[in-house]
Amino acid sequence: MDELQKQIIEELKVLPEIDAQEEIRKSIDFMKEYMKKHIFFNGFVLGISGGQDSTLVGKLAQMAVDELNEGRDIEKYKFIAVRLPYGKQSDANDVDDALDFIQPSVTYEVNIKNAVDASVEAMREAGIEISDFTKGNEKARERMKVQYSIAAMFNCVVLGTDQAAEALTGFFTKYGDGGSDLVPIFRLNKRQGRQLLKELGCPEHLYLKVPTADLEDDRPMLPDEVALGVSYDEIDDYLEGREVSHTAKNAIEAIYRKSAHKRHMPITIFDTFWK
Repeated sequence: MDELQKQIIEELKVLPEIDAQEEIRKSIDFMKEYMKKHIFFNGFVLGISGGQDSTLVGKLAQMAVDELNEGRDIEKYKFIAVRLPYGKQSDANDVDDALDFIQPSVTYEVNIKNAVDASVEAMREAGIEISDFTKGNEKARERMKVQYSIAAMFNCVVLGTDQAAEALTGFFTKYGDGGSDLVPIFRLNKRQGRQLLKELGCPEHLYLKVPTADLEDDRPMLPDEVALGVSYDEIDDYLEGREVSHTAKNAIEAIYRKSAHKRHMPITIFDTFWK
């Protein structure tokens, strides 16, 4: 293992092996402790897509809320799950199944299609024609905007689903799904997230589902691994300190370097990051 691989593993805090129950407890306690310290807040908000990461974070959040409410006369804390389709969601049944598994305190549905289309049209009227890929980022940012509005109305914090494989590759929209208050599964790779869901009794088809951001109209349900050009198994092996092929290693490290700006807060004149 060379120095860059060691640096990335240390930066993203990935362990080569995990105890699923221990990691479940770490994430739940992290959210509970945050609520106890910041007493103004009453719970958590998260968009549920029907994919592995949001299903896992949603379940952990509801478990944290249930424990926080134990022994109380009234349920002070809540987990608000939000369905955020753009028009009709092709895998809406998976969202149903994820919500059945999570059993959230509250569920809302906000269809983002009108808002996204209005934004695209407003830019077109200004003479700016955006690409389908950029429109996909519009969708991600609109979803996060909705979550923050809901959080503001209910004194909640917004959860993120960022995990180590996603963080390494920058496979998220800046200030979209990359923007949140708490990231309870930061440190876990994709494989380890599946371990937690299996331990929690999640329906198998949700954590074995082919990961996709599903943001592009022209390429619906495009698998993440196709977009990235490298498999999650290879990324996970890399993050666990294992040897991967020369081709995979070069691809992973190139993506890591290219996406560095996404893992950094807005840059000031005092930062050396950009030099």
